[in-house]
Amino acid sequence: MALVVAGGLISKLYEQTAARGFEELLTAQLYNLVNSVGIGQNGSLSGSPDLGDLRYVQPLSGWYWEVLPASENTRGRLSSGSLGILSIPEVPTAEAPFDPAYRRTYEIPGLDGETLKVLETEVVLDAQNHAARFRVMGNASVLAADMAQFDRTLVLYLGVVGLGTVLVNVLAILFGLRPLGEVRRALSRVRTGRAERLTGQFPSEIEPLAVELNALIDNNRRIVERSRTQVGNLAHSLKTPIAVLVNEAEAVGGERGRIIADQSERMRQQVQHYLDRARVAAQSEGAVFRAPVQPVLERLARVIAKLNPHLALTFDAAAPRDLVFAGEQQDLEEMVGNLLENAGKWARGQVRLSAVASSPERLAIVVEDDGPGLSEAEIAVATKRGRRLDEAVPGSGLGLSIVSDMVAEYRGSLGFGRSALGGLRAEIALPRALGSFAA
Repeated sequence: MALVVAGGLISKLYEQTAARGFEELLTAQLYNLVNSVGIGQNGSLSGSPDLGDLRYVQPLSGWYWEVLPASENTRGRLSSGSLGILSIPEVPTAEAPFDPAYRRTYEIPGLDGETLKVLETEVVLDAQNHAARFRVMGNASVLAADMAQFDRTLVLYLGVVGLGTVLVNVLAILFGLRPLGEVRRALSRVRTGRAERLTGQFPSEIEPLAVELNALIDNNRRIVERSRTQVGNLAHSLKTPIAVLVNEAEAVGGERGRIIADQSERMRQQVQHYLDRARVAAQSEGAVFRAPVQPVLERLARVIAKLNPHLALTFDAAAPRDLVFAGEQQDLEEMVGNLLENAGKWARGQVRLSAVASSPERLAIVVEDDGPGLSEAEIAVATKRGRRLDEAVPGSGLGLSIVSDMVAEYRGSLGFGRSALGGLRAEIALPRALGSFAA
């Protein structure tokens, strides 16, 4: 916008200067013409004006002068070589009146299609009141073409300046924003777990931002540690009362003792469930954790295989070695472990575990079995807290509920379907950390 405004001002100033110079040239030539003409014998116009410009002798050049009688006692006619015997019509005085200096200016079509600017005056030449009309005509089309050429040149130069300015600004901005790019990369390293704090050399303008971000990371880490401490304190404070209830149930014995023991165990599991949820929530909003997927799954597969020797548990070892879960290893073990435990309860003879990178930001872990599977209604019941589809099967009914809650805390998803083995197919989608675990 500044270049457009500047260009408009320069063009206007040049136009005014050129027009003023054109008028001043015509005025000087008019005075020169007046000084070169006199009255001869019998009141005839006489003189050989030379205005010092070859255009006045070139035919149809658009530059002409003419001297005509302006009184009855004056005779004859003088004209430039470029005009010859031809004549340029006059504009009536009513349309272009004389100014106080007894001059008038007007424009009129020329002999060759050009536009002429005419400067005209009347002068008394001697004491006998012989008067003559002097006319000097300049080619205004040349002036207009000159101004148009100047405007084109101005646009070209200003365009080059504007393009150069944009390029310089782009380079300056890119160079000036490089420190922010470094901050972004440092934050990415923190987010993906490759660093615990923002590290690097930052300019003085960016250093306060890096300091505040590091302070925020430290504060989040303190919140997580404080939450863990409180969770641990609560667990320890409830552990003893629940153990007392279990002991009392054994002492009571019989059906009432069994009910007390069963409910005490449920209390312990539900307390642990909510403590785990609080811990996961604190971690998901606080510091960054990472866990390699394949070693965790291999270890869980070995454990489940030992606990269920009658099952053929296969693990898809083709999972990428650099597949990393953006969370704590304990949470990954609990989610996958609950799914494997559930599959082990219902499978007839086969369980399959696999993991894939579903996208650059997500990983998927799939547990399949050859059991009876679940309908949509049964899936809705199974994921509710404490609900069980078969009371004959050991368990508290919290397994799938815990998985569902923990997956939700990590902003993932839990899905069920029919397995190719004939039973249930459970799939959890979890956030994936960028880079390898060893980075």
